[in-house]
Amino acid sequence: MRIFLLFLTAALSAQEVLRGEVRIDIEPIHGAYVEEVYPLDIESVSRRALEESALFYSAIIYGWSFEYDVGERARGIAEAFELTPLGVVSFGDPGLSATDVKVQDMRLHLWTDYRLTAEQQRRLGFWKSGAVRTAQAVGYGPLGNPAEQSDWITIKKAALEDAARLAVRTMLRGSERNRPKEVRGYISLAGFPNYWVDAGQWAVSARFRVDIIEIVPFGAY
Repeated sequence: MRIFLLFLTAALSAQEVLRGEVRIDIEPIHGAYVEEVYPLDIESVSRRALEESALFYSAIIYGWSFEYDVGERARGIAEAFELTPLGVVSFGDPGLSATDVKVQDMRLHLWTDYRLTAEQQRRLGFWKSGAVRTAQAVGYGPLGNPAEQSDWITIKKAALEDAARLAVRTMLRGSERNRPKEVRGYISLAGFPNYWVDAGQWAVSARFRVDIIEIVPFGAY
């Protein structure tokens, strides 16, 4: 029995653990915009914090594939950026646990841990490899609920996806002499992002890991 416990302890200690903090408004009111549910009870705000943590762990471990039509106004070509998730950490995942919580200034501050499986550690190892570069960006998204955005987490994802687009665009400006037409690759979060409200919008600052696998120049068309 003692040998088994020692083996189990060693196996658990070998697992990589990610850690991050999210901050959720208990009274979600921003300028003239008030959410339909107001104020949030402790159960609702705690669930939101865990759901948001799961979103960020998904983006750190799995990330997205992306297709980016860079666009050019002079040629009448619209910019388009599409992300496809490569995996999901779901609410209730056994690897996700809350570790510390406090309420300050009507915000819930929740720290969580996520214990990776062996397969997830291999995926994260790819993102940390030398071939993957990093880029920082600030993205923006609406506070309200337009028809195409149904809930609070979809709204916050929109701002994060905008930051991902700008991170790729910033990286291209630093490495490509001529503006490309299309770019494809993979992108993930390098850590938990930071959200705030700026001029009636959600703003989010995030650092990304980016692996560009194909650049299509305008000359190819």
